[in-house]
Amino acid sequence: MIAAYEKKIAETAAYMEAMQEEDEEEEDGILEIARLKSGKKHPTTSNEASSTASNKRITTKKGPIDFLFSKAPEESIKLGKTMRQSSVNETYNKATRDRAVQYIARFFFRNGIPFNVAKSKSFKLMIEAIGTYGPHLKPPSYHELRVPLLKIELEYTKGLLRGHEEERIKYGCSIMSDGWTDRKNRTLINFLVNCSLGTQFVRSVDASEYMKTGQKVFELLDSFVEEIGEKNVIQVVTDNGSNYVLAAKILQVTRPKIFWTPCAAHCLDLMLEDIGKIPKVKRVIQRGIKLVGYIYNHALALNTMRKFTQKTELVRHGVTRFATTFLTLQRLHKQKANLRRMFTSDEWLKSKAAKEPKGKQATDVVLMPSFWNDVDYALKAMGPLVRVLRLVDNEKKKPAMGFIYEAMDRAKEAIQRAFNNNEGKYKDILAIIDKRWDCQLHHPLHAAGYYLNPKFFYTNPNIDSDNEVVDGLYKCIDKLSEDDDFVVEVHKQLLVYKRAGERFGMTAAMKARTEISPGKWKNSLINLND
Repeated sequence: MIAAYEKKIAETAAYMEAMQEEDEEEEDGILEIARLKSGKKHPTTSNEASSTASNKRITTKKGPIDFLFSKAPEESIKLGKTMRQSSVNETYNKATRDRAVQYIARFFFRNGIPFNVAKSKSFKLMIEAIGTYGPHLKPPSYHELRVPLLKIELEYTKGLLRGHEEERIKYGCSIMSDGWTDRKNRTLINFLVNCSLGTQFVRSVDASEYMKTGQKVFELLDSFVEEIGEKNVIQVVTDNGSNYVLAAKILQVTRPKIFWTPCAAHCLDLMLEDIGKIPKVKRVIQRGIKLVGYIYNHALALNTMRKFTQKTELVRHGVTRFATTFLTLQRLHKQKANLRRMFTSDEWLKSKAAKEPKGKQATDVVLMPSFWNDVDYALKAMGPLVRVLRLVDNEKKKPAMGFIYEAMDRAKEAIQRAFNNNEGKYKDILAIIDKRWDCQLHHPLHAAGYYLNPKFFYTNPNIDSDNEVVDGLYKCIDKLSEDDDFVVEVHKQLLVYKRAGERFGMTAAMKARTEISPGKWKNSLINLND
């Protein structure tokens, strides 16, 4: 025991000595840089003096001309991508580079910076800018980072967002509100503006005092619409809380040209929650959660499970609570054979845990045929909706408005096929979906988005015969039109769109119909002949 203790002390001392030497090396490097900047001479021997003098003669200093003709970091990075062959200087300076990148790596390690930062463009621009400056760059001070440089970056970011402002003035935008509760139990609402260029965060408001009041929420939404400009706003997107529903009704009365759309992700989560109340699904969710909870709360069961599943985890996190439940059941289903082998193995049966009441219950669940039948039923019922949820939550990185109408139809068809078109098995599920879809999620904007999505319009010859879709389109035109002349112009453009005339019929546009989102497709047509 004493020997082990002495060994530990020796190891600690050796480690501290190594760290001290490393810090001294770093300090020496910093002092050397400071000495070179100040022009002070380093104490040298007579043999070193001549070599130092020769080094001084070949040292190059940068002046105004070098600054004028030096490339910007962005240009240097682009140039570096095209120049792949190593030069003599690169080979010669390999040791210098190795030392430099080691200091960069040490900066990452000691400050807990995630490694994926090295992939960011701003990191590469920083390194390129330092290299362009050359030796003896004075790093920014604490005050510079906090005040002047932060202000400059803020103005730069505002400049980047001006394109978003121009886009929403030209084509309209959506206002999105997202309420959440922080660690201090304050109710905060984030306000964001979405256009074809992406989503822009605008402001966060502390609404703790009036969050539950519909009238107050309306006043908040109304003031934000006023700030963005009513003529630039097509829809306001919120969740389905009663306070938001009341606020939205008042908003649509006071501003009749604006749509209110409940959050699609919230609606879909409510659908999944309602499906989870079906007795068969509710029972299997409870058993599945209990089984997974037992395995993860007992070290022996967890280690044995990981051994039989080749370290595959049973818990997967989704965008919502019920999406997470679905993904966990899906993982259980995939590991069904491995879990059965585990709970019937000698390693498990001879263990102490297998003889305990909870261990016996877990074994019974895994070996119960009805449990796996119910898992299969729940996956068939919930799976297609989870895929739509991923779409609307932007996991697939494309705007959902032009796809959700088709996605919901496909989801219902997928559920019917999963149950072999046996209406008795899927009738209750479709009733739940239709109830939420008809009264909350289905809006004219979704129908219009479907109609104006070239991916669907040009592949569905019967789209003009679908009254629900066409009615939704014309409701949008009527609601968003400024005057009669505007309506006439919209119909003229619709005729060109229907017959794929002008730029709609160009080869490049036709090839891109199914490849990119409608917003990007529209922008590509605008720039096609520029």
